Amino acid sequence: MIDPVNEWDGVQDIAISGGKIQHLGAVPADFTAEVTIDASDKLVLPGFVDLNASLREPGYEYKATIASEAKAAVAAGYTTVCCLPNTKPILDTPSVAQLVIDKAADAGYAKILPLGALTVALEGKILSEMYALKKAGCVAVSQAPNSNINSQALRRALQYASTHDMLVVLKPEDLAIKDDGCIHDGAISSKLGLSGIPTSAETVAIAQIIELAEETGARVHLTGVSSARAVSMIAQAQSSNKLISADVHAHQLQLTELDVGTFDANYHTSPPLRTAEDRDALTAGVAQGVFSVSSGHRPHEEEAKQAPFPSTEAGISSLETVLPLMLKLVADGLMNWSQLVSRLAADPAKILGLKAGNLSLHSVADICILDPKATWLVNENNWYSSGINTPFWGHQMTGQVTHTLVNGRLVFEK
Repeated sequence: MIDPVNEWDGVQDIAISGGKIQHLGAVPADFTAEVTIDASDKLVLPGFVDLNASLREPGYEYKATIASEAKAAVAAGYTTVCCLPNTKPILDTPSVAQLVIDKAADAGYAKILPLGALTVALEGKILSEMYALKKAGCVAVSQAPNSNINSQALRRALQYASTHDMLVVLKPEDLAIKDDGCIHDGAISSKLGLSGIPTSAETVAIAQIIELAEETGARVHLTGVSSARAVSMIAQAQSSNKLISADVHAHQLQLTELDVGTFDANYHTSPPLRTAEDRDALTAGVAQGVFSVSSGHRPHEEEAKQAPFPSTEAGISSLETVLPLMLKLVADGLMNWSQLVSRLAADPAKILGLKAGNLSLHSVADICILDPKATWLVNENNWYSSGINTPFWGHQMTGQVTHTLVNGRLVFEK
C-alpha cells in the first residue's frame, strides 16, 4: 500500500465497511467480509483525481457519453474526474450541472464533478452566475478548454470568483498569438509546412494570469502547461503565491514535436507537443511538485481525425494511458512511486479541496489496485473510452489496473 499523504509504503490489510476504510493493518476478528480481494503482488493506491477531461455529454454523444468515459476512468484507476464545461448546452447553468451529476450517478462508475463555465456560453464576455453554479455542485469554474476571454473580463471574473472562494481553472493560451497554428512553432513546423504555435502563446497568457491572480487574490489553476519557460514562471509565482497551481497532461511527458512528423492527426493536440527540452523540463517540474498531472482527455469520433492535419480536431483520448505513461517515468528513474501517487491523487485532490487522494483511516474508500508488471496492448479488447483517437493504439503498455473501488464499492475488475 502506497499513500504519500500518510507516508505509508508497505504491506497492510485494509477492511472497508459503510463506504469507508474502517481498519488498516490487523483486521479485528469480528470483522466479516462479504467480498475479499487478493491484492498479493499488487499495489494498493488512492483513487486518482483528474482535473481536466471532456466527457462530451450533453450534446456530443456521437463522440462519447458520461457513462462510457466514467467507465474508462475507473478502468484507468480514476475515482474522481472533473468534467470541463464545453458541453452543448454549455455548462453555465445549475440545470446543466445537475444533468451531468445525475448522468454520472446513473452510470455508477467514477465520481464526476462538473466545472462550471466562467463566462456565459464560454464566450468570454458576460460572467456566469458562479455562486449558483457552486451551490449546484460545481467544484470550480473554468474557461477551459477555450481561452477566449479579454483581460478586463478575466480580471472581473477572478474578482468575483475570489469573493465566493471558487477555484478558477484556466488554459494558458493567447489566441491572438496562437492564430491558426496547429503544432509547435519550430524546425518541425517549418519542415512540414504547418502553421506553428510559438511558446509565447502560452507564456504571455501565464504572465497575465499570474499578475491578475496576485491582484485579485483568486485561487487559480493553470491546466495543460506545455513549455519549459512556463515551468520556471509558475515555480517562481508559487514561491510567493500559494493560491496558484498548475498541471501537465501525461502525454506531454512522453511525446514531442518529432512525433508529428508522419502527419498523423492523433498527434494533433492542444497545447501542441513541443521540444524534447520542453518535455524534460515538464517532467522535472512534475517530480519537483510544481505540477500535478491531468489527462487532458478529449475523445473524438473517427471522422474528427480524418481530414488534413490542420483541419482535424485537436485532442487525445487519454484517460487510459495516463498511468502506464507515468509508470514509464518511474521505470526510467525520473520520479519515484510516492511522487507518482501524489501527482495523480493527493495533489489534485488538495487543489480542489476534496477529502480524497489518500488512504487514511475512516476516509472514503476510493481505491485503485494496480499490477505494475502486467503488460497489455492498447486495442479494442482493452479499451473502454468511446474515443479511439490515441497515438498509442497498438502499443504495448506496462502496468494495469485490476480493481477500482468508489465509495467502498467495487466498480471495476479486470
